[in-house]
Amino acid sequence: MQKVVLIGATGYVGKAILKELVYRNIETTAMARNIEAIAQSSLLTLKSVDVMETDKLTELLKGADTVISAFNAGWTNPNLYDDYIQGATSIHQAVKDSHTKRLIVIGGAGTLYIKPNLQLVNSADFPDVIKPGALAAKDYFEKILSQEESFNWTYCSPAIEMNPTNTGVRTGRFRYGTNTPVYDSECRSRISVEDLAVAIIDEVNNKQLLNRQFTIGY
Repeated sequence: MQKVVLIGATGYVGKAILKELVYRNIETTAMARNIEAIAQSSLLTLKSVDVMETDKLTELLKGADTVISAFNAGWTNPNLYDDYIQGATSIHQAVKDSHTKRLIVIGGAGTLYIKPNLQLVNSADFPDVIKPGALAAKDYFEKILSQEESFNWTYCSPAIEMNPTNTGVRTGRFRYGTNTPVYDSECRSRISVEDLAVAIIDEVNNKQLLNRQFTIGY
């Protein structure tokens, strides 16, 4: 049985992924700064950790087969760009130093190309309030993760319209893409966070998207 570690288990995306892991009876070490909000389960080992503490994180990751990072530095954080880069880089280094085989990162839709040579994050109408976080996720993916050769990685860019204001359900039915949005019949890029979690755990099990970026949508 593989050993899975989930970082950011109490966030918007992390909570959905944790729920899916438990639903599929996968033993998981769930990590967050504050773990009190996580419901107890015989499948879960809870660890309180600050991802900026690379050495401590490295020790906690030893023995893991797959690390899922749902790390987010907080959309209202005035230092969002720098804190995301620092946190993502710390997680990345801990995965490398712990000799973990695989890292799956849930990034942002900002890396998706909506036109040739135009990524969503650089489009004129991209919201300023979340732009620092989207740029940080883009820069981490392009400059660090995509260059990694010492472990297998996967980078997930959610559909454009996945966010906490859109409630959703778990359907298990969606389509895959690479670095461009998956649009539905109404030309909208949509997915529920519940179905994003399904896709992530499918990939944990199936290992079909090694060293690749992917997205999903209905």
